[in-house]
This record gives sequence, structure tokens and C-alpha cells, in this order.
Amino acid sequence: MKKLDKLRIPPIGMRIMKSAIAVAACYLVSFFRNNNGIVFYSQLAALWCIQDYIQNTKQNALQRFIGTIVGAVYGLLFLLVFAGASKELQALIVSVMIIAVLYTTVLLKKKQASYFSCVVFLSIVVNHLGDANPYLFVWNRFLDTVLGILIGVCVNCFRLPREKRKDILFLSGLDDTLLFRNDSLSDFSRIELNRMLDEGLQFTVSTMRTPASLMEPLRDVRLKLPVIAMDGAVLYDIQKRKYLHTYVISNAMSHRVLSLIHSQGLECFTNVIIDDVLVIYYRETQDRVQHTLVEELRHSPYRNYVKSEGLTVENVVYFMLLYPKDRIEALYQLMKQQTITESLKVLVYDAAEYPGYAYMKIYNRNASREHMLLYLKELISVEKTVTFGSIADKYDVVVTDGDVNRVVQEIRKRYEPVKTLFPGHTKS
Repeated sequence: MKKLDKLRIPPIGMRIMKSAIAVAACYLVSFFRNNNGIVFYSQLAALWCIQDYIQNTKQNALQRFIGTIVGAVYGLLFLLVFAGASKELQALIVSVMIIAVLYTTVLLKKKQASYFSCVVFLSIVVNHLGDANPYLFVWNRFLDTVLGILIGVCVNCFRLPREKRKDILFLSGLDDTLLFRNDSLSDFSRIELNRMLDEGLQFTVSTMRTPASLMEPLRDVRLKLPVIAMDGAVLYDIQKRKYLHTYVISNAMSHRVLSLIHSQGLECFTNVIIDDVLVIYYRETQDRVQHTLVEELRHSPYRNYVKSEGLTVENVVYFMLLYPKDRIEALYQLMKQQTITESLKVLVYDAAEYPGYAYMKIYNRNASREHMLLYLKELISVEKTVTFGSIADKYDVVVTDGDVNRVVQEIRKRYEPVKTLFPGHTKS
């Protein structure tokens, strides 16, 4: 499946379409100007302003504008003072003036504009010094760039009038829903999701993963709301790195579970939250798979693996076991006989990355995504929700495996429906 993900041919994105529209608009403006100036410079400036996000567009436009002014001013100064000098002297002066051009951007605290300042300056003093009217070129060069910036910003910032449904909480799963199998978001989902989040979208995720395993795939997503993690056992604020709500297993029940696990010659990973830090207590075993798991995961700054020979029963969020399937099944049946499965939530599923092995996770009975969603809705004062997942009849929108853009496409339809000509009606 990973190979198939890599072989997917991406569709033509909106940024590509906007780039083409911006180039065409530059041609149109040039025609109205009777082809005065050089449309090439307008098109370069416009393309530089076509970015994934509006904020980047504004930053790039400012960089290009400042760079153009600095370069044009120094270019004009060169024409006024050194136009009659010999070519050898001009070459020396141009080389020295590059220092002044670059240092000016440093003084203005606009180092990002230094490249454009040099491009404009050199295009004036190197390529057009011999023009009949080089001063006209300076003006047209400045005007071409400004027009290109304006066109680029207008094209990239244009939006159809839409409502913003900030009264809806959108909640999505991760695996088989929002992410590829290689734990990545599609470019479309990342860009569109961030755009809507910047505009006030109420969105978060709900998953069986720990906060640590969320960080990497969602590192480029500007989530503002807490995430529901560990299958509803915790509500975690990514920005503040704080656990806002947890369902923990009682000390007495934790002791009972650990005693039963050890009586069968098994070990487990005990996940405990201490002062908003997830600590995972474990004992060394001879099992190669468990050793591999620890070595792979312990490098994360969000996980803290601690070897412990004693029983840890306070603030336990969940226990996790990873063993061959027959041993996990035998333990589950024993828990069932002792009614532990009635007092706690016990999940058993195959370990896809370790063939022949299975996971067992043991949570507080009330630890569920549904319960944590109710808590989150109350926390942010939102009543309406739209949920996304891969299980039929459990979510408002069911996403088939591999359709990773479906979540963001459906969110966009519901969050910003196109306004119609008739008040009180929207098209979704």
C-alpha cells in the first residue's frame, strides 16, 4: 500500500491554476498599457506572491516590494552619478555597491528582500545601462513589479463569498481516515485544513494513538483545539502540552490487573500521567518484539520510558501488552472469567507491524471517545458536531480506506457553504 501511495498522481492544485490566472492577468494589464514596460517582470512578481497561505502571500509581497524599491533607488543613483564612467570603473563600482544594497536590507531588518534588491539593481546597471532612456526603464521596472505584486495578491486572496460555520465542531479520526498509510497528510488536506483553521474552523482529531504519536503526522497542522487521544482516555492540549481531562484506572483495580498479568508470566507497559508528562513504566523481557518496540519509541521527547521492578498503580491511564496472539487471547479469557472485562475496557487487536503478535490495551471503563467528545463540547461551548471515521453507522461521514482527501472536502462543504442570492438559504 505504501508503494501505491507514492504512485498516486496528484490532481492539478488551486495554486497551479492561480499561477496561470496571474500570468494571464499580467498579459492583460500589459496590453492595456500598450506594452510599456516588460511583462516578464510583472509575471515573476505575481508568481512569487502565489503561495499556499494568505499570510505567506502578504509576506512575500512585502519582501518583493521592499527589494524592488531598494534595488531601484541604488540603480537610479548609479545612473545619475556613474553613467559616464568607463566600463572598467563601472564594473568596480557595481561590485562595491552590492555591499551597500545588501547592507541596506540589513539596516531595514528585511534580509529576506536582499536577493530581490540585488536582482533589480543588477538588471538596471548591467543590462540596461546603454538604453536610450535608462531612467524610463527604472520607472517601468518598478511599476512592472508593483503591478505584478498587486495582481498576485489579488488573485491569491480572492474568495467567493461564503459563510463560516464556527458553531460546528468537526471531529476526525486519523488512521484510514485523514492520513495515508505512511502517516502523512496529502498536500491538499494540509493546505485547505490550515486555511480554514486560520479562519476560525473548529476542528480536532480523535484517535487511539498517544499524543506522542500524533505529533509527527500533525506537525504542520495548526490545531488550536485539544485532541482526544488514547481512545478517549485523555483530552490533550497540543499547544500547552497539557492533559485537560483524563480517565484513570483506580489504584485497587490497577493492582489487581498487574497481579494477574504477572501471575501469567507476562509483563506490560504501564502508562501513567505525572504532572502532564506521560511516563511508561516497563520491565525488561527476553521478547525480541517488545525490545524492538521500546527502542523505536523511546527516542520521542513526548514519551518517557522508565524501567521499574515495582508495581505502579497510581494515575494509570492504560496498560498495554504486546505478545504472540495465543498468549494475549489466553489472558483475555482469564480476565473474562474474573469479570475484569466487565469493570474495565479491554481491547485486543492484531499488531500489523509485528505478524503473529497482538496488542491488549486496558482502560478505565468510562474512557471512550464519545464521553470525551461530550466533555470537549462543553469545554468550548459548541453543540453541533460532525464526525468522520471509517466505521459504518458510527460516524456522521464514513470515509473509505484510501480516500484521504474526503474529510477536508466534506469539512469545506459544511464549514463554508457558498452563499446564494436568497437570504436564509445556503448551498452545501
